[in-house]
Amino acid sequence: MRAPAFSLKGVDGKTHTLDSIRGAKATIILFSCNHCPYVMKAEDELIAVFLKYNAAGVGMAAINANNSDAYPEDSFENMVVRAAEKKFPFFYLRDASQLAAKAYGATHTPQLFVFDHDLKLAYTGSVAGLRDALDDLVASRPVRTPETHAIGCTIKWK
Repeated sequence: MRAPAFSLKGVDGKTHTLDSIRGAKATIILFSCNHCPYVMKAEDELIAVFLKYNAAGVGMAAINANNSDAYPEDSFENMVVRAAEKKFPFFYLRDASQLAAKAYGATHTPQLFVFDHDLKLAYTGSVAGLRDALDDLVASRPVRTPETHAIGCTIKWK
């Protein structure tokens, strides 16, 4: 799978595309939200991973596609608050149409899709396998474990 393109509004008020967040070595697309306890538990690790690997050429965006009508805590306004509270160093984007989530085949939060320098899928799954996958990609090696099971909340579809 090649990374599907997107154009989504970030909590910084700017529109971001796959090309604007792309890393030279790898690109992480994280499906996330504000209310899922699995996401909340993983946030500090995700921040630490990005801070460690960004200088090595890894780009990252977290995308919230949850239905905010049913889950108001996942609204754009609440995303802005959460990103500020946690000081997210990566982009936090709103997929209100849910088209990006569908294009990626996302089903859970947190769920990771990690692409190599050519934007080919190299790893998908849980936060637990992320560091190993990035170590391999930064070293220009094939990812040893390209897939794990994403554990978390289901995406809340409209």
